Amino acid sequence: MSQVIKAPQSTYSGPVVVDPLTRIEGHLRVEAEVENGKIKEARCVGTLFRGLEIILKGRDPFDAPHFTQRTCGVCTYTHALASTRALEDAINKPIPANATFIRNLVLGMLFLHDHLVHFYALHALDFVDVVNALQGDPVKAAKIATSISNRKVTADDYRAVQAKLKAFVDSGQLGPFTNAYFLGSHPAYTLSPELNLIGTADYLAALRVQVKAARAMAVFGAKNPHTQFTVGGGVTCYDALTPERIKEFTDLYKETRAFIEDYYIPDLLAIGSQYKECATYGGTRNFMAFGEFPDPGGERDLQKRWLKPGIILDRKIGKVRGMDPDKIAEGVRHSWYEGDKALHPYEGETVPHFTSMGDKDKYSWLKAPRYDGIAMETGPLAQVLVAYGQEHRAIKPLVDKVLSTLQIGPEALFSTLGRTAARGIETLAIAQQIETWIKQYENNIINDKQIVENYEAPKNARGVGFVNAPRGGLSHWLVTDDEARIANFQLVVPTTWNLSPRDAKDIPSAGEEALVGTPVADPARPVEILRVIHSFDPCIACAVHVIDGQTNQVHKFKVL
Repeated sequence: MSQVIKAPQSTYSGPVVVDPLTRIEGHLRVEAEVENGKIKEARCVGTLFRGLEIILKGRDPFDAPHFTQRTCGVCTYTHALASTRALEDAINKPIPANATFIRNLVLGMLFLHDHLVHFYALHALDFVDVVNALQGDPVKAAKIATSISNRKVTADDYRAVQAKLKAFVDSGQLGPFTNAYFLGSHPAYTLSPELNLIGTADYLAALRVQVKAARAMAVFGAKNPHTQFTVGGGVTCYDALTPERIKEFTDLYKETRAFIEDYYIPDLLAIGSQYKECATYGGTRNFMAFGEFPDPGGERDLQKRWLKPGIILDRKIGKVRGMDPDKIAEGVRHSWYEGDKALHPYEGETVPHFTSMGDKDKYSWLKAPRYDGIAMETGPLAQVLVAYGQEHRAIKPLVDKVLSTLQIGPEALFSTLGRTAARGIETLAIAQQIETWIKQYENNIINDKQIVENYEAPKNARGVGFVNAPRGGLSHWLVTDDEARIANFQLVVPTTWNLSPRDAKDIPSAGEEALVGTPVADPARPVEILRVIHSFDPCIACAVHVIDGQTNQVHKFKVL
């Protein structure tokens, strides 16, 4: 492999605005003040108002999953699951064991799908120079690829990829990479041509594999996105009890897992080993995880989950604290909403009040959720850190192996590189565990065919549904009235935790904190900002404009 090369440092001072950075919960604008080549201060600005909380008022709580999963077009099932769990918490009755198994299997495949898409389509191209892949030696690339995994690739395979790529370039376009690449050389891209070739080839392969994971979800979920099988009281996919459907799901799962083990994880380690400077920035201090994948009978008990919940303060991995839902509150002091008090989600209000874009006081449509008044990072890094601190039997050895392979210490986890590595660790652990869940499910249905209970919505009740989604801690908070209709409904989503504005104490969110200290080698093309923000997985999908604060020149580029 190539020698690790550090990107040159910039001496630029001034503002850099990246707008818009779209994400699944809305559009994102990043305002950064750069001093001597490093970000001194940053603001994350949510520029799209959603308003689902308003839409849901007065509706039947059984309808909530069909509305809330339209929050996002990628991990829609997590919102359906959170709403369903909120209703079941209000009902306060158990669901069949088979329903828990099926929900876990579908959620597990969502993790595999989401993380694969994130790494290759959304994040890897912040590191992989696609055009430079044309300079790679196919023989050397094949030798590297087969040395880092069990994949079966040849020099001819890489020659074929280069031929496709050359046709794109010769046509004056970059085909599928057109919206995902900084045209021209960039000093922050330092991979060898061979690793760029491997990354480009595997990007194309991942496009095919992610379809397998999505199809697996649809085997039990009826369709994807926007699954149709989850209902308060269980699931409605009776075909999931048949050997044919289980085999179809299992075959798709095995194909996806093989790609994760032979391509995703080796690629992550190979690319990560060449960007160790990304372990020096992008870190935060406080972490929150809800835990996930409940045991049968434990849907409403967060402690009865395969991954456990927890809070880590001030990076003290060895001191994982319990997570108390009563300590969650959302502030709006610097958000485009009326009011200035932080409210618990059960009492949450969503009354929009827009001022102006560029307002330094009220500057985002995102609220500012806090745990006991503390800004928290949530997501794969938070869950992996919590599990590592708890010495989880699947997570801890994987973390130790990654640290050893990259030759970095645990302190490097608190960074852009650490966040990206944690996503891969979480993916691999879940991929390996799904096999066990399939076997447990098959054994259970031998004597138990029930998958749903027929419950009615409760009157004057409260319930919360916690889901540790691929992007982190997701919670839906439901309050019903005396007619069993929705009186209040609040969605507190991962990206709101990670990329919220400041709170009433001017404490920045995890994303704003992570950007501080980040180097910017080229202010006209701030790929380092994208690396930090993408490591949180906000699903970037449209054009971005960068405004030079000194010349007012607009630098245009596109990024996935």
